[in-house]
Amino acid sequence: MSPKAPFSNSVRSFSPEQISLLIGCLSRRGYEVIAPTLRDGAIVYDRIASPNELPKGWTDEQQAGKYQLKKRQDGALFGYSVGPHSWKKFLFPSVNCVWAAQRVNGHFRVMTEESDSVRRAFFGVRACELSALAIQDKVFLESAYVDFGYKTRRQNVFLVAVNCTQAGGTCFCDSMGTGPQVSSGYDILLTEIFPHGEHLLLADTATPIGEEVLAEIPSQPATKEQIAAATAAVESAATHMGRTMATSGLKELLYRNVENPRWDALAERCLSCANCTMVCPTCFCSTVEDGTDLAGHRAERIRKWDSCFTTDFSYIHGGSVRATPRSKFRQWMMHKLAYWNDQFGTSGCTGCGRCITWCPVGIDITEEVRAIRDSEATASISL
Repeated sequence: MSPKAPFSNSVRSFSPEQISLLIGCLSRRGYEVIAPTLRDGAIVYDRIASPNELPKGWTDEQQAGKYQLKKRQDGALFGYSVGPHSWKKFLFPSVNCVWAAQRVNGHFRVMTEESDSVRRAFFGVRACELSALAIQDKVFLESAYVDFGYKTRRQNVFLVAVNCTQAGGTCFCDSMGTGPQVSSGYDILLTEIFPHGEHLLLADTATPIGEEVLAEIPSQPATKEQIAAATAAVESAATHMGRTMATSGLKELLYRNVENPRWDALAERCLSCANCTMVCPTCFCSTVEDGTDLAGHRAERIRKWDSCFTTDFSYIHGGSVRATPRSKFRQWMMHKLAYWNDQFGTSGCTGCGRCITWCPVGIDITEEVRAIRDSEATASISL
């Protein structure tokens, strides 16, 4: 699946040094800039105040159950794929107070979730991640029950997207139709190129506020040669994915194979550690915990991320519905690639590859889909 031409007729070109002006412009407009930065041996998303905090000249090498950083031979600002963090941590916090009640003069005063009015600029968002944001929007904004905390945070986000020009070892966004080209959902779109040894950034806009911000950055119209170089770089990333997944008839395939022996083989490897759901940019399972202080003056309800891999998650009176690694992994994979389509009209997977990289035993969702397809094909041949 090769990308379409990712650029409009108003693409601008500027040097990497101008990134400081872009970050400064966003800060002056009241945005808290969140961007990739180096920390604890990984590239993670956090607040930055300077372009010096970007992972300049670094890349990541990823395979099933493996992640490591490596120096590049150039000064690329975006020469890596995605790390363990996803942008959902800022929109759907891992721990959030839903409501609290405080005893005041003998009476309880109930306080609902405080409005998070912080304006954030997400800087360096990849195509697969924009697709993940769109999926979370369906979950939290387009159902019968709107999550107003998520809605407030989402409305206050400015998106600086980045076209991928280098595919990661566990990436398969091209198979899912979610990348590596950014097609929508952004305010400003950047593409990093190195034509003839020169280091440049091309910038496109999709919103009026994006145009206003970009107008404050000294730039010039991109040349045909520069646009061609950017297009070629994105196309190269599409053809060098570390993984592939055949998605045709995938939902039906999984529905037909609920009792496939492959689930037993997976159960022997899966640790039920929930890493795959914690790093996934679309998983939205949560639980609530009620508590009080020792003096009885305050009570609160806290929402926390949870996972279908925890035994308590499916607990009802009498026990857990899914108590084995087999049933837990099957639920996760079936939900991600099959049930999700019935719930929200889209796959729950964007092909970012995080679940493969950060699985301690290297379980590969693309390999499992392939194995189930192959087992079904073998069974039909034997008949």
